[in-house]
Amino acid sequence: MKESYVYIMANRCNGTFYIGATVNIIRRVWEHKEGITEGFTKRYGIHRLVYYEIHDDIANALLRKKQLKKWKRHWKFRLIEENNENWDDLYDSLL
Repeated sequence: MKESYVYIMANRCNGTFYIGATVNIIRRVWEHKEGITEGFTKRYGIHRLVYYEIHDDIANALLRKKQLKKWKRHWKFRLIEENNENWDDLYDSLL
């Protein structure tokens, strides 16, 4: 099984969120930051990795992603703040 990730990106503190899942978080976040793909993150300038989780495989990561997407906004906000109080960009810590 391949290590997988669920991640939340934001355009600013308490701004617009994006929730994704991937097997290569470094590449995927870089793609968001560089605006490689047209879509939601490029349109709203979402470039800051503010939260991520590691999972055993992509199936578990996708289940968690679906769960988080159903959460109320303030629950997501609290999850981020419990783990990243200053809403720092966590991308550099992955490198």
